[in-house]
Amino acid sequence: MILERHTFEYKDRVLIEKVKIGTPFKYEAIFENSGCFIYFKDRGPKLLSAEQNVQVHGQEAVLLKCGNHFLELLKRTDDEEVEAMIVHLYPEVLKKIYSNELPKIIEKTPCNIQSEVVVSKEVISKFIESLEFYFQNPVLINNDLLELKIKELVLLLIQSENVCSIQELISDLYSIRNVQLKNVVELHVYSNLGLDELAKLCNLSKSSFKREFSKVFNDTPNNYITNQKLKRAKELLHITKMPINEIAYGIGFNDPLYFTRIFKKKIGISPTEYRYQITV
Repeated sequence: MILERHTFEYKDRVLIEKVKIGTPFKYEAIFENSGCFIYFKDRGPKLLSAEQNVQVHGQEAVLLKCGNHFLELLKRTDDEEVEAMIVHLYPEVLKKIYSNELPKIIEKTPCNIQSEVVVSKEVISKFIESLEFYFQNPVLINNDLLELKIKELVLLLIQSENVCSIQELISDLYSIRNVQLKNVVELHVYSNLGLDELAKLCNLSKSSFKREFSKVFNDTPNNYITNQKLKRAKELLHITKMPINEIAYGIGFNDPLYFTRIFKKKIGISPTEYRYQITV
């Protein structure tokens, strides 16, 4: 749940925003033709996308390219609040800022491997502090200053050794993305994502996703994903002493009791009984 939200608009579109979030929280971030930079002050979420399944920590940021993303924050305490600063990277703004040419370092840097999305640098923290100042003094903000802040962010990311991420993001804003369903499913088979959310990560409707899934895996999504989760559960029950509830959460069940029911229905015995049998 978003508790507070403050924004700076650029030509009638939100360009920079500061939000305070209550947990638990799952946010669907859809960027069909734009990118986004999000900085988390004290605690970060798990980032789930077609290409990423990574835990973000406090004082780290994510640089999201075009596509669908899910940000998930689990609840730790009843009164926990998480602060985030968000900068939207619109193609038209970048084109205006770099109307003549891109920074030379972007054009010349070879990027032969997929760059990391997560960035955590002191220089980025200083940039966030400057944004905090303007949120405390909003009368100082105008379009010219907002353009300068976007350009500053891009240049700071380059200096933070994130030139490949910037290059990929800018390139991605002007190209059509092809998502491989098999890769998305394998990346998130143990994530707590439903079929609707997996379909969105694949840029498909739910019905199309189910149809394509059947072609790729020769099975229904629910049956295949459940079987993969239970296969992993059996491995963890065998090789670890993890509590049953931790295993359930770790393989993508948000309810340990539901996990136990499904396990018993599919395997014939409870997880506790299964662990006992393989250890005696």
